[in-house]
Amino acid sequence: MSTALVSDTVTRPRSVERLVHGIATSDGAGVKLTRVLTQPLQRRLDPFLMLDSFRSDDPDDYGAGFPDHPHRGFETVTYMIAGRMRHRDSAGHEGLLSNGGVQWMTAGRGVIHSEMPEQEGGLMEGFQLWLNLPAKDKLCKPWYRDFQSAEIPQFTTSEGVTARVIAGHSHGVAGAVQREHTEPLYLDLHFAASSGFAQALPAGHNAFVYVYDGELQVGDATVPAQRMAILANRPDTDGVHLQAQQPARALLIAGQPLNEPIAQYGPFVMNSNEQIFQAVEDFRAGRLA
Repeated sequence: MSTALVSDTVTRPRSVERLVHGIATSDGAGVKLTRVLTQPLQRRLDPFLMLDSFRSDDPDDYGAGFPDHPHRGFETVTYMIAGRMRHRDSAGHEGLLSNGGVQWMTAGRGVIHSEMPEQEGGLMEGFQLWLNLPAKDKLCKPWYRDFQSAEIPQFTTSEGVTARVIAGHSHGVAGAVQREHTEPLYLDLHFAASSGFAQALPAGHNAFVYVYDGELQVGDATVPAQRMAILANRPDTDGVHLQAQQPARALLIAGQPLNEPIAQYGPFVMNSNEQIFQAVEDFRAGRLA
């Protein structure tokens, strides 16, 4: 894109607190995936609730898709690296997500939707991130939007790192989506050999890096493929440096913690057990949008 880049100045970069190996599991009607951000990490990585990674060229691993299922109280961000997925929901929305596209859905007070593959073979690869909503917005009106690949702002640095800015701001480039309370940053970074990337981060934001191809160096830590590096929170830091010796690809995700109670029962995420009971009752009574 033609926007003049503003280099992020990082003089006190964060270190890696720990590396996390995702858990192989399945969801929907048997779609095989890796759950990278699991429920025990929700408080540590507030406002993020879950990150799933999926990659397979075997249609038996993804062909059954995700038939109708409900959500309430949070947002889902689905990022397709490769493949085609059809979305339909009870609010009358429908869209096709394909290579490089993003779907951002705010479940709010409730929606029932499905995500079904529109391919019988070939590679399907992507991620789904769950982003919490503040208590005051838990029951907001549902919303969603599909962003085709060409609609995702991106730039390439002088070192040869291409950044796709799904949410937040990077190097003066505004992402496709902004959120006031959680202030999410969601970057897909593609590194050339012997390249580095600096990203400014507020010291109070929780942040992590997920390397999905290749290997990155973050301070003294080497982060291999299929590992999540949780970045340490220290008040004297101002960002992160990522370095690649060989080509690599990674997600950099950060956000402002809500510091509110988290109550989760499957696809419902609220602030109390009473609200969860109400969500289940509303779903069973057909009161979700």
